[in-house]
Amino acid sequence: MKRTAHHRLLMTLTVFSLFFGAGNLIFPPDLGAKAGVNLWPAFLGLAISAVGLPVAGVIAVARADGLDKLAGRVHPVFAQVFMILIYLSIGPCLAIPRTASTSFAMLTPLLGSSAGLQLGYSVLFFGVAFLVALRPDRLTRWLGRLLCPCLLVLILILFGGCLLHPLAAQYAAPTETYRSAVVLQGVLYGYQTMDALAALNFGAVIAMNIRAQGVVREQDVQRIRAGFIAGGLLLAVYAMLGHAGALTGAAAPGLATGAEVLTVLAERMFGKAGLVLLAAIFMLACFNTCVGLIACVGEYFHTLLSRIPYPALAAFFAAASMLIANLGLADILRLSVPVLNALYPVAIVLITLSFVPGLEQRRRVYPLCIGCTAVQSIAAALPLGPLSALANALPLAALGFGWVLPAVIGLLAGIFLSCTEE
Repeated sequence: MKRTAHHRLLMTLTVFSLFFGAGNLIFPPDLGAKAGVNLWPAFLGLAISAVGLPVAGVIAVARADGLDKLAGRVHPVFAQVFMILIYLSIGPCLAIPRTASTSFAMLTPLLGSSAGLQLGYSVLFFGVAFLVALRPDRLTRWLGRLLCPCLLVLILILFGGCLLHPLAAQYAAPTETYRSAVVLQGVLYGYQTMDALAALNFGAVIAMNIRAQGVVREQDVQRIRAGFIAGGLLLAVYAMLGHAGALTGAAAPGLATGAEVLTVLAERMFGKAGLVLLAAIFMLACFNTCVGLIACVGEYFHTLLSRIPYPALAAFFAAASMLIANLGLADILRLSVPVLNALYPVAIVLITLSFVPGLEQRRRVYPLCIGCTAVQSIAAALPLGPLSALANALPLAALGFGWVLPAVIGLLAGIFLSCTEE
């Protein structure tokens, strides 16, 4: 049975909802505010890493029939370690704390900001999220159906307001970061969405859902055309937010985060009512995401550590996330940069290799290519002394792409050694 148009629509909305959440709202406006007149070249880079790469990741994992099998082409130990790192990054280390810090940032114009208030909010936020994560099914499903349309309507209202009553006549001058190599800076900024890492987990889930709808032809499962349509929707949403952010940045320069950009935009257009609406939608959307991530990460680590009950793991991850959330949104985003710069090149190369036919049959290619990439990206992102100095001395390293040459060398060496062994 082939997929019907109805099935395609359902899968498109599923893929879009998996990638689009409250966290994604803050990055395109921030890019627009910082890139200014260079928004669209920077947006091209963002589109590559925050839309194209996640869609490719979904397809790559679906074709390989799971992340464990795709990463297992490198080595089973690598697959296990890589999956753990992904779950930690989209879980308690970065993404879960970001849900609380983002929603709190939206509340600060209404409630004020202090360390004590933030601590109290995060304790309440994660306490309730933990309780719901013990039985997340009904609430998260209901909120998911409600919040995605609400977020889209909010974006359309803000974008329409910018078209009818723009906050500034034109975009402002770019900040220092976006004055050169703008496209590459946009690619690096797109890492912040973390969607490519999440896609490596979503791919198998989406393929399984397609099969559950009665689609049994493997080539139909592998194509996942819905991913491309969802990617187009994401691109349109990000473009609207980027334009709104660029005008807001011109009207109010010096805003530190995308949350601040959206707050200024909503307040200047709709006053206090705009702030209340924005804060309410963000708080609910972030809460829904938080519950889902706590449940997802808790269940994954329960499969690894079966002796530890799921509630204990969920409580641990909620408590750890609460502590990190109190660093504040700006500090969490700064903390995420080296972590994502270390992980993303490995994910990019792993996804790319999966689309080259026959490479999985050459057993040396994946280990050498991924190994060389990982050594450079980790050394360049983290303070590892002389090794970091060497990694940062490679071509393109100053632009954040020093891993490209090691990846090519590893690929060629893997092909050569595989040929000599035949």
